[in-house]
Amino acid sequence: MESAPDTEHSQGNVGELVDLLHRGAAAEDFAAELARIEQLPPSVHKAALVERTRMAMAVHNRLESLQQRESGMLAVVESARDLSGRLDLHELLQAIVSRARRLLGSHVAWLSAYDAALDAFHVRAADGALLPRTGEMVAAPEHGIVSMVVTTRLPFTTPDYLHDTRFAHDARLDATFQAEGIAAVVGVPLLWGDEVIGLLFVADRYQRTYTALSISILSTLATHAAVAMKNAMAFEQAQAAVRNAERARHELELHVRQVQSAAEAHERLTTLLARGATLAELAQAGAELMQGDLLVLDEAWQLIARGTAAGQAAAEGDAYAPHGPRSLGLGEALGRSRQTGRSVIAYEADGVACRLNAVIGGSAVLGAVLLYRAAPLDEMSVRTFERSTGIVGIVLLSHERMEAAKSHDLSELLRALVSPRQMDLALLSERAVRFGLDLARPSSLVLLALAPHAAGYTVRRLRSGNLLPDAVFDENDGVVSLLCATTRLDEARRVLVELARAGAGTAFCGVVSRPIASPAEIPALHAALRRALPVLQRIGVQGQIVAQNEMALYSTLFETHDQASLGAFLDATIGALLAHDRRRGSDLAGTLLCYFDQNQNAKLVAQRLDIHVNTVRQRLGSIEALVGHWGNSTRALELHIALRLWHLGDAGRGRGALGAAATE
Repeated sequence: MESAPDTEHSQGNVGELVDLLHRGAAAEDFAAELARIEQLPPSVHKAALVERTRMAMAVHNRLESLQQRESGMLAVVESARDLSGRLDLHELLQAIVSRARRLLGSHVAWLSAYDAALDAFHVRAADGALLPRTGEMVAAPEHGIVSMVVTTRLPFTTPDYLHDTRFAHDARLDATFQAEGIAAVVGVPLLWGDEVIGLLFVADRYQRTYTALSISILSTLATHAAVAMKNAMAFEQAQAAVRNAERARHELELHVRQVQSAAEAHERLTTLLARGATLAELAQAGAELMQGDLLVLDEAWQLIARGTAAGQAAAEGDAYAPHGPRSLGLGEALGRSRQTGRSVIAYEADGVACRLNAVIGGSAVLGAVLLYRAAPLDEMSVRTFERSTGIVGIVLLSHERMEAAKSHDLSELLRALVSPRQMDLALLSERAVRFGLDLARPSSLVLLALAPHAAGYTVRRLRSGNLLPDAVFDENDGVVSLLCATTRLDEARRVLVELARAGAGTAFCGVVSRPIASPAEIPALHAALRRALPVLQRIGVQGQIVAQNEMALYSTLFETHDQASLGAFLDATIGALLAHDRRRGSDLAGTLLCYFDQNQNAKLVAQRLDIHVNTVRQRLGSIEALVGHWGNSTRALELHIALRLWHLGDAGRGRGALGAAATE
């Protein structure tokens, strides 16, 4: 028979154990109940109570194991569901790492993937870490747990990582683990075939022994992670292939459109060329095709045609000048373009690029084409621009050949007219009429001396621009000869001076004949003008065309003298007078010239210079003190000629310039 106390303890123990099992109490609660029973006084039934409590603890452990296995299975199922439903690799790996940490009740978990470029494993996802560098760890295959897992391809666990001597330690990893407070670590491999593509780790900040079930579940999650990584990489490769295919299709479509546009542009330009379009029409068509501002230049950098697309800024084109601040860069670009046979970027300014392409005809440069455009050109558009430049070259070459044919006829006619042995004048007059020149009416002959290249350019500009349509002209040894109606002489002088200044600055001089009544007079006049040109050059006349009557006397007197002898003559006659004017800023030389021109009449000089007659007499007294008395007619003629030569040179070079050269 049981005593009342034993029955009470027995019933109390049963009730407590049932209650603990019912509410799923922790193992510590069962241990507390066992300790209470063991403290009971000895009795017949104490051993049975202890055994019953231990049986309850075993049931609790089995239930906990079943729950853990169930949780593991649920985690595996959830991972499988994630694997089939997620394509974002980082998101999926993060979910697996978080689930592994929660499942094992651990502090930290991370997943490392192998990087062939680094030949190391670097963290791809982490959960529970306190320090940023924990999620940035890089482990070499020969260090730490990584070396054990990679070598055996099996899970590896250690209860105290920092003091475990079974593997080689990495000082950086140890420092990270120590800072994070990690003690126990378990790692399992991510296998794809026989290849370890990554590792899954779970760690705690206290020493812990991981159960076989925990390691098994962790291995299953690692398998899912390996599949996820391979699937994600395959998906990324497939996506990359799709993107590449899409990009290739887009590039092919773009190329087809560019080829079609280039073909249409070429057809448009060749059609314009076939129907004889002007340079201006071709330039406008090219500007519209290129959507920019297009300038066509001749070999002297003069603008001969231009086109501007609608809505395009033309500021850079408007600012173009043949010898402006961009000339050096354009010249260098022309050289590169000629050498390579392709267009080049000459310069960029304010977001606008200037592309230049040389226009070549045979071995000569016929000019250049400039394209001003803000947006860069693709390669196909560059080719279209270069083809349009080629068509411009065809037009320029055609014009040059036409001009050469016309030039031949003009040259023959002019040579026949100026030849001392003139042919049939009636026939020559008839040929001149075909060029718009009527020799039955008064005509004038102009000779212009320039550098040889400038003379050729001037003649080409006259022909290509049809600037003097009713004139006969040619170039020979740097001298441009032009015969035109006297009524058109002023226009001819203006055009010649403008062209000469554009091509040679002020390095030119010219002389124009008196009106010619008969073509029979032309040979003698031509010879006289040819004699006058060297005289102009000797006395330093530049940048102007003077009349023959101003040069007749000097041509006769000084055509055999050089500039040094002329300077000596001026210095000997009026040198002191010119030196005085330079020092004092006066104009005594001009007063004396006016005095001789007015037949030595002081009153007329005063009226002409708008000064008092006494002032004139005072000036004449000062002049006589400088140059001596001129009462002798020979001395007066000598002074008058010297002053005339000084004035002629002074008109082209500035006040007193010739006299200065003489006295210096």
